[in-house]
Amino acid sequence: RKNRQNTTREHLAYVAARIMAEDGVQDFGVAKRKAARQAGLTSTQNLPGDAEIETALRAYQALYQSEAQPAALKQLREIALRSMQLLTEFQPYLTGAVLTGTAGEYSDVNLQLFADSCKEVEMFLLSRNLSYEVSSRRAWLGDRQMEIPVLTVDADGIPVVLAVYDRDHERVLQKHRADGRTIERAKIGDVQALLQQGEAAA
Repeated sequence: RKNRQNTTREHLAYVAARIMAEDGVQDFGVAKRKAARQAGLTSTQNLPGDAEIETALRAYQALYQSEAQPAALKQLREIALRSMQLLTEFQPYLTGAVLTGTAGEYSDVNLQLFADSCKEVEMFLLSRNLSYEVSSRRAWLGDRQMEIPVLTVDADGIPVVLAVYDRDHERVLQKHRADGRTIERAKIGDVQALLQQGEAAA
């Protein structure tokens, strides 16, 4: 039974990875639930973890998107770097799939900013004639869940999603809700290094 469960998990991880790569779904939880529905599963007990899906996604991209995905990732990282350089006074960090390397043509650029208030960032964007949409998301800071304001800006047709945190949250450990993993994030210099590594590999 254990082997059957493992096989099911592996299959679901692969299906979820395919959904993320081909359909543009960016949320692991959404991809997981879609995969379970496609497989006709009603129980959510034996679903794969985000890390398992991420591993399957890397394998899928290497197999089926070996040229398109690296090109899309490079473009997204360049947009991320330009955005971070523009927003440098807000201590920007890159997070998400553009940082981890699993982003594809449908992905957003996700940045964390640290400011005295969200209004401060809005005024900055308005002063540069940059339009934005306002929303919010829940985030785990240490052991506390908080509502974080989010501003989404369009950069060459790519959504750049700015999650705006208080300045004193910069040093607080942030976690993924689902599995408790720490959220990876990178400063401007790290993103520049990633782009240079990509060019060297090419």
